[in-house]
Amino acid sequence: MSRLPLHTVETAAEESRPYLKTALANNGFLPNLVASLASSPAALEAYLTLGQINGRSGLTLAEREVIQITAAAVHGCAFCVAGHTAVALKKAGLAPELVAALREQKPLADARLNAVATFTRSVIATRGAVEHLSLAAYRAAGFSDANALEVVLGVSLATLCNFANNLAQNELNVQLEEYRWTPA
Repeated sequence: MSRLPLHTVETAAEESRPYLKTALANNGFLPNLVASLASSPAALEAYLTLGQINGRSGLTLAEREVIQITAAAVHGCAFCVAGHTAVALKKAGLAPELVAALREQKPLADARLNAVATFTRSVIATRGAVEHLSLAAYRAAGFSDANALEVVLGVSLATLCNFANNLAQNELNVQLEEYRWTPA
């Protein structure tokens, strides 16, 4: 059971209601992360706005999902690993084997996506103070300095939702059950 209230459109503060309606329309259900973030209209707005901005980055959806799953696995956020597994498989078209490796924090067969996952873990582990060799390896995989900053952007988004979920201890929505993940 969630430690924070799970709001509906009807129970949320007036400022949160438009965001909940949008999330409901976009997903077909109200993810418990969004329902719990509705306790703070500012936190909910920040999460959804940052998500929109992240979607405009120069990284592909597949690359952005690699960042989200990698960060969620590192942060131990089972809810976010499940949610982003669904997006990675259904919308980003990532192969099930690749997503399984991401969830297990293992090397990826796709060199470019492996570079994204490796750089993401480095950004998180060093709080952005990555070693020169790490940045050089990311660049050598074909990524720009703008893309390096977009990994930081993705990690920022992931940190907000991962930590909010970990705080709330949100239960997994039934719609995401087939993507359930348990930290090792």
